[in-house]
Amino acid sequence: MTPSGGRFDIEVRLETIAALETQTYAPGFWDDAKAAQELMSRLNRHREIIKEYEQAECAYEEADAAHALALEDSGFIGEAEAAAAEFSQTLNDLELAQMLSGDYDDHDAILSIHAGTGGLEAQDWAEMLLRMFERWAERHHYQTELIDSLPADEGGIKSATLAINGLNAYGYLKSERGVHRLVRISPYDTQGRRHTSFASVDVLPQVVDDNEIALPTDELRVDTYRSSGKGGQHLNKTDSAVRITHIPSGIVVQCQDERSQFANKERAIQLLRAKLLDKRIREREAELLALRGEQQEIGWGSQIRSYVFQPYQLVKDHRTGFETGNTGAVMDGEIDDFIAEYLRRYAKRD
Repeated sequence: MTPSGGRFDIEVRLETIAALETQTYAPGFWDDAKAAQELMSRLNRHREIIKEYEQAECAYEEADAAHALALEDSGFIGEAEAAAAEFSQTLNDLELAQMLSGDYDDHDAILSIHAGTGGLEAQDWAEMLLRMFERWAERHHYQTELIDSLPADEGGIKSATLAINGLNAYGYLKSERGVHRLVRISPYDTQGRRHTSFASVDVLPQVVDDNEIALPTDELRVDTYRSSGKGGQHLNKTDSAVRITHIPSGIVVQCQDERSQFANKERAIQLLRAKLLDKRIREREAELLALRGEQQEIGWGSQIRSYVFQPYQLVKDHRTGFETGNTGAVMDGEIDDFIAEYLRRYAKRD
């Protein structure tokens, strides 16, 4: 039975796909390459959601067939159990996807990490978090690209900005916004003392269509400067780094990792659009909370999760209470259970 309503309103999505495909057949469709790519991006997102549902249908049919075989022949019980487990996982994934009802949940994400105070220890922790999110993206077959990074002289990173491209990347990763706390015996402390380090994580939705966020040139101040880094042959000798200030909002973005000034400017514009879209989302959420008379339970910049390596092993989310003792798996990118618990508690429901 084909579902109706919500994310998996298959009939509506098929109609949308047909309408978008019709536009791609129009003469001169590719004359405006940027507009064409934006339309193709929207089209592919609708196709991906249809694919999610079709994969679930296929998993159900395989589990049902394996169950029927197992009833006739007990030798197929193992296969039936495996098929049932796969369908159960697929169903859980669909349940989470159904919770992504926000206007921008299906967008790509831009994730930024900033080391807190504490020098080398905090900078090392920031780099560990960057690896954790890269491994998570890899597990979900998302594409990642480092937009900007500021390595620390003594090791680790002071900050990094990572683009994570794939269906629902923002919807899932928005749960990671906040302060992440690490407690461990520092490998850099010769006296073997326990240290507490902090790093903040910000997550923004990437703008799919430039029309979502207009950027008049008279509202932008563009400055160029020489890229900073550890020096040597990789240090730019020209003013290729770009800093852009959005005058009305005061938001400042910068990019220095690309080799050309043009590429850095394009990246900075991408980041600026994401920050302005995020600002719009936050203002809308604040208005809704005020209208409902609700108090926001999770404050911006609050400590959301603790990672304890010593004297015991525990990762605990302070918003949901979910915890696990498998710290190694978490640092290797296995954070889906934390994301799922957050979505079940805080996702908007129709």
